Amino acid sequence: MPELPELVVLSHQARQELKGKVVAGASALQPKCLNIPPDELCHTLFGKRVGDVTYKGKWLFMPMEPSYTLLINLGMGADMLYFATPGDAATNYQFRMDFEDGSGFTIRFWWFGHVHLMSTEALTEHAMTASLGPSVDSSLTVEAFRAALSGARGRIKSFLLNQSKISGVGNAYAHEILFGAGLHPDRPIPSLSQAEIDLLYASLRRVLDSAILAGGAYYEKDFYGRQGGYTADNWMVGYNEGRPCPKCGTPIEKIKTGSTSSYVCPTCQPL
Repeated sequence: MPELPELVVLSHQARQELKGKVVAGASALQPKCLNIPPDELCHTLFGKRVGDVTYKGKWLFMPMEPSYTLLINLGMGADMLYFATPGDAATNYQFRMDFEDGSGFTIRFWWFGHVHLMSTEALTEHAMTASLGPSVDSSLTVEAFRAALSGARGRIKSFLLNQSKISGVGNAYAHEILFGAGLHPDRPIPSLSQAEIDLLYASLRRVLDSAILAGGAYYEKDFYGRQGGYTADNWMVGYNEGRPCPKCGTPIEKIKTGSTSSYVCPTCQPL
């Protein structure tokens, strides 16, 4: 599933390629991905001009000027691919947008996803994005992170994955974030010291910023179809069950944490 690093990369590339282009046509082949009927969506998009493409959490925000915003969530994975000419376009897709200069992009969802069109004035009524917490990027200060945790209860991993608290972190990066902070995923939030919260914030930024610089995870593609450079070699504990911890040598364990699995070093991340 694409997480914040992949969305940062995609939004930057899409903004570079698409800003200012005018929609010449659109195709929506999977109504379940949409919030309005396919004909209405495609008709409304026609003639609109793309503004600054941004992101929040795991969503892309593509202004369709004037008056509308296209909201894209890639679900459990998707190929969102740019083409410079119609002959370069992917042939397998659920959504396609073409521009007057002959370029465009396609989206092929692997397993569920969303392409929603909203009036920009009504974005606060879009429940799936209006409820998102702040993205874990440079806009989230350590003070804001402390405030988000203040008074929170439950387990720390559940907090990290709760998109209404902070947005953009998924299970894949959570293993590394918690290991970097020396925290067990089941640590109760009230038990965390101020120093541990600050370590967690630093680990959040370090892991996600490293993945962004690498172009995202190796199992995801960017706007040009290139796989990310954040490879399995970057995982210190994630998906490394039975291998020695890179810090202390203790075998890494795979444990059940709520509805997800987690990879931990029982020595470096004591409960």
